[in-house]
Amino acid sequence: MSNIRITKQFSFETGHALYGYDGKCRNVHGHSYKLSVTVIGTPISQNDNVKFGMVIDFGDLKKIVKTEIVDVFDHATVFNKNTPHVELAKELSDRGHNVLLVDYQPTSEMMVIDFAEKIKKYLPENISLFSLKLQETDSSFAEWYASDN
Repeated sequence: MSNIRITKQFSFETGHALYGYDGKCRNVHGHSYKLSVTVIGTPISQNDNVKFGMVIDFGDLKKIVKTEIVDVFDHATVFNKNTPHVELAKELSDRGHNVLLVDYQPTSEMMVIDFAEKIKKYLPENISLFSLKLQETDSSFAEWYASDN
């Protein structure tokens, strides 16, 4: 049977600041992110399986991405934990804000790498992550492809 790629799209709102950056993005700001997750696999061929004909149930893929990415990053503010923004992050957190401290500069490029690692851990054995596309504005996005890594 043929390998088939399927894609599910997600949206979430996240704030961040890029410490040390020489442009406006050094300031705390946010984006309406759109994440496209594409997996590849062979459709289930056992006609007695409730998932017959599917590579993966879109609902199962949704659970993985919502749990690992969307529910974590939505309406959070992300800072690199090794920057002076840690003081601001602590103050925001103390005031009840959802703050994430990560081991990387929270650019779209680095976020998409992080997301790929998180999603791959939870995919069934017979399904591979093919690609991710993280769009931060209408005209700007980062892409991750398994074939490049």
